[in-house]
Amino acid sequence: MWIGLAVPLVLFWLCLAHARAEGLAKVRLMPLWSPQAQFAGYYMAREKGIYARYGLDVDILEGGPGRSPLQSLISGEVDFAVLWLATALQQNDDGLKLVNLAQIIQRSSLMLVAKKASGIAGPADLQGRKVGLWAGELSLPVLAFLERYRLHVQRISQAYTVNLFLRGGIDAASAMWYNEYHTILNAGINPDELQVFSLHEHGISFPEDGLYALEQGYRKDPARARAFAQASLEGWRYAFAHPEETLEVVLRRMREAKVPASRSHQEWMLARMRDLIMPADSSETLGHLQLAGFQAAGTILHKHGAIEDIPDYATFTGDADADH
Repeated sequence: MWIGLAVPLVLFWLCLAHARAEGLAKVRLMPLWSPQAQFAGYYMAREKGIYARYGLDVDILEGGPGRSPLQSLISGEVDFAVLWLATALQQNDDGLKLVNLAQIIQRSSLMLVAKKASGIAGPADLQGRKVGLWAGELSLPVLAFLERYRLHVQRISQAYTVNLFLRGGIDAASAMWYNEYHTILNAGINPDELQVFSLHEHGISFPEDGLYALEQGYRKDPARARAFAQASLEGWRYAFAHPEETLEVVLRRMREAKVPASRSHQEWMLARMRDLIMPADSSETLGHLQLAGFQAAGTILHKHGAIEDIPDYATFTGDADADH
């Protein structure tokens, strides 16, 4: 008897869910990389029905090798993308107008990591050394750091692993605080054995992850873009308030994507994302692209010839400030 009652009940709820979904605006988001805690806020906004409360049915596509959020945005495959500010400024300068809907990470989490045993104690000790650099705009903050201290180094192309550093192939590696740095620690190297140059502590702070839309798409429906930004920020707040639940969701998405999943590494990443997105000592408004950070990044890009002009701040951010 219970089975007979359960089947129509299940069908009822499925139909109700479908009916509700029919009234939601369907949009797509692509993060910068494969599933990981760096994007936990978006997963939780979907998981907990936050996007739905804002009238959105959000499909989160996988980024990663061969899956560029920028190209997917340009092609129309996605409506929103996670991009670094440096990328957006360069694209804007090339004629592709983007709108910053919300700035998730306000400062650079990029660092150079060296082993103290190699004799590197300060910036001057990098002179002439082999330094690992990522491709494209990801290298610009490091280049600005090297220029700041008038350092001439051997620039070595670095893949998205730290294997070359661990094997002694380079003297200093590029690393993100929330990711590669922890991988180095997990390889058995103690923090006190490392000399770390956090770029933001040396006056070079590029705002990183932000939410973007094509300007033409944004202008067609600014309310939808604002709703997406607000819901995403609410997802981040939920993720940080419920870390254990969030980790389970992140790990599940990683397994579904067949991505190697380490709970301890994702726990570290989530904690560092909280430090970056919601620092305890900051009065900055969550999601608001700070004018100072915008101008500083634009100035560095201009100085290195990456852009000719810094765009108008108000135009670049539109009226989609996530907290207004």
